[in-house]
Amino acid sequence: MKKLYTDAATALDGLLFDGMTICAGGFGLCGVPERLIDAIRASGVRDLTIASNNAGVDNEGLGKLLRSRQVKKMISSYVGENKEFERQYLSGELEVEFCPQGTLAERCRAGGAGIPGFYTRTGVGTQVAEGKEVKTFDGEEYILERGIRSDVSIIKGWKADESGNLVFRKTARNFNQPMATAGRICIAEVEEVVPVGSLDPDAIHLPGIYVKRMIVGAPYDKRIEFHTVREREAV
Repeated sequence: MKKLYTDAATALDGLLFDGMTICAGGFGLCGVPERLIDAIRASGVRDLTIASNNAGVDNEGLGKLLRSRQVKKMISSYVGENKEFERQYLSGELEVEFCPQGTLAERCRAGGAGIPGFYTRTGVGTQVAEGKEVKTFDGEEYILERGIRSDVSIIKGWKADESGNLVFRKTARNFNQPMATAGRICIAEVEEVVPVGSLDPDAIHLPGIYVKRMIVGAPYDKRIEFHTVREREAV
């Protein structure tokens, strides 16, 4: 099965439709599938539900899809660096489902493992628990969280072999791994593709069975969310 496609638009061909759900890897601006996001924006697909740890920043990452008004709902744990997200949410233009970070990762992992739901103590007694089933185990209350499944997952990797076995680099591993397994079809954007057998089997983070399509997205510009500097000391 040939998994490597020439570009992001070709890799997404036939998969996008209005109202679909997308799981997107990335944490801040680290490990973000930039080329795939650009192709989704260019496609014009609308009313998207996107599960992602955050919504990028203004005009970067998923922030591009918010700016083009293609997102109907976000399922996220942290959205504090995106002013357009804030504006749309406060004006009622964007539906938001806030989810604790660890719970979000587990919801995607559970969805990918075929587990429809699980109980957790995280969020008990808070707004997170509103409207959710509560059960008591060993004298402690737990709330039911549903697994997440998506029509498509878009992720960013470091290296992959031609069969789709994939390695993430350092922090870019973040949400990419659980998001990959939660999608009906996973598309991986990677920096380099190497021949089968080149990667150490013990170093594989995501088996190729999960990856249906791939593109090489390099080169990338280094994006920085915050520039933090200190004032020069007086001489």
